[in-house]
Amino acid sequence: MTITRIRSGGEFEAKIGYCRAVVAGGFVHVAGTVGQGDDVVAQCGSALETISRALAEVGVSFADAVRVTYYLPDRADFPLCWPLLSETFGENPPAATMIECGLIDEKYRIEIELTALLP
Repeated sequence: MTITRIRSGGEFEAKIGYCRAVVAGGFVHVAGTVGQGDDVVAQCGSALETISRALAEVGVSFADAVRVTYYLPDRADFPLCWPLLSETFGENPPAATMIECGLIDEKYRIEIELTALLP
């Protein structure tokens, strides 16, 4: 089996020792991704942009997503992201889970992890 590693150059990739995404076994596994911005919606959009670039690098899109996990330090913030998430996944929503937990830095309000199927 071939494994392809996708690096985005994010600050934590080198510090922690991981890749933005790994292609293996017919899937693209995207690491937990945080975004930049002043609020949860801006951070969600930024994280989705980073994920989209990783997916595009191997020729897939959000339409190919089969699983997504959202991590938030405050579950009350999650409904604010729903319109953006609904627009992003459209007619092809993946299975999803939301977990309330601490993130790597208190400035982050959401982290998104995603798995997509390769064509």
